[in-house]
Amino acid sequence: MTTPSHIGTEEKLVRMANQIAGFFATQPKASQAEETAAHIRAFWDPRMRAQLSKLLATDANGLSPLARAAAEHLEQSEQV
Repeated sequence: MTTPSHIGTEEKLVRMANQIAGFFATQPKASQAEETAAHIRAFWDPRMRAQLSKLLATDANGLSPLARAAAEHLEQSEQV
């Protein structure tokens, strides 16, 4: 599947985070955000994770509630 070139990097990150969160939404509720964050940590480049963190600081428009929770979890775990 190709992505139109007019879609910006932020929109692509939001879409990918939402897709990952959508998959992990089928997991037990207690671990959804943690599992989503673990997947992002394992497979996303540090620059992508930094951009996701930056999106959180600027309201993160478009992130699903689960993707937002995962991004917050990821941000907290990387500060430790």
